[in-house]
Amino acid sequence: MQTHFTAGQLLDPKTAEAEKILRACVHCGFCTATCPTFVLLGDELDSPRGRIYLIKEMLEKNRPADALTVKHIDRCLSCLACMTACPSGVNYMHLVDGARSHIEKTFRRPLADRLFRALLGLVLPFPNRFRLALAASRLALPFTALYPRFGRTGRRLAATLRLAPKGRPTPPRLPRGAVMSPTGTASARVALLCGCVQQVLRPDINNAAIRLLTRLGTEVVLPRGEVCCGALLHHLGKEAGALAQARANIDVWTSEIERHGLDAILITASGCGTMIKDYGFLLRDDKVYAAKAARISALAKDVTEFLGTLDLPEPVNPQAIRVAYHSACSMQHGQKIDALPKELLTQAGFKVHEILEGHLCCGSAGTYNILEPEIALRLRDRKIANIMQTSPDLIATGNIGCITQIASGTPIPVLHTIELLDLAYGGPKREEVSCP
Repeated sequence: MQTHFTAGQLLDPKTAEAEKILRACVHCGFCTATCPTFVLLGDELDSPRGRIYLIKEMLEKNRPADALTVKHIDRCLSCLACMTACPSGVNYMHLVDGARSHIEKTFRRPLADRLFRALLGLVLPFPNRFRLALAASRLALPFTALYPRFGRTGRRLAATLRLAPKGRPTPPRLPRGAVMSPTGTASARVALLCGCVQQVLRPDINNAAIRLLTRLGTEVVLPRGEVCCGALLHHLGKEAGALAQARANIDVWTSEIERHGLDAILITASGCGTMIKDYGFLLRDDKVYAAKAARISALAKDVTEFLGTLDLPEPVNPQAIRVAYHSACSMQHGQKIDALPKELLTQAGFKVHEILEGHLCCGSAGTYNILEPEIALRLRDRKIANIMQTSPDLIATGNIGCITQIASGTPIPVLHTIELLDLAYGGPKREEVSCP
């Protein structure tokens, strides 16, 4: 793609990076067929190619974002299916993230929109605040049907309440700073990201990971001082806050590496994994953190990546049940991990079935199912319809957002891949898993 930035504009490293990405685009349109919003809406401006034109025009003219650009950038899920399809290697993720940051700095949203987005940023990345918000949401649940009458903010509030868990029992929380050692000599030592939303909604996911890893001879540490990975603020365009959280985590993990050593930093939420693996890029121009960030990104692994390096034993509790595997966008497109989780589940004895249109997003996408509930609901229902064609007993995926989104529309149990692997390799029985 031809660009027209001035020499002065290109002195800015962010503009120079955007120009490099834009010039890689060859207008081929392969991305449009894989873009969920283009598939649903059929508007060229709701495709990656259309958004690239909007971003290019905005950045070249060095102007504030306008309402049209904001509308179509807001509709982007950042599912990154376009990057998987792109033959030219266009790094759309970095381009659209930069556009969101530009929007946040230059566009004044309506007051209700600003307040709602600020509330998400103040609550979701902080587990204790999120727990309080969930407790308060129970008082609001009886009135959910009324909220859509109050416009866009009301519809967003109703969508938020639909996603809230319905009285799910909460396992005990593990203390920060805890170290879980295997019986006998440890073959590896890893840090496990506790996360923010996941540790509130489904703490049993990390508990299952710890049980399985320690049975397999791995020492697991939950470092004290760890915070949200930064993805939630990053996708809201709040760059400074996201990078502050990234730096805080880098300091925590670097200290752990220097004191006791780490073979890997494991993540059970693939959205967080995509973010942490990008710390090296995000902080590349930070003289203090660039090298440390690159080191942390190199150590970051999805939990299935780490399990794939181990010599797994024969399953103790093989479950010959039908599992529909939903590959989260942040897993298959963001981290390029697609086949491995399915292979691990099959090796553990599950009958794994792939889903039609598996490349399309389920509509979760961080806070997307709250901020763009109508599109998210259509994508969720389309995903569930494709899942149902496999006649599954269970649905498995590797991201808390997908679990919450899909579970809001089907009675079929939705479990994390690691929960099923824990069960197969000697973990406690689960009421959701039983042979037909």
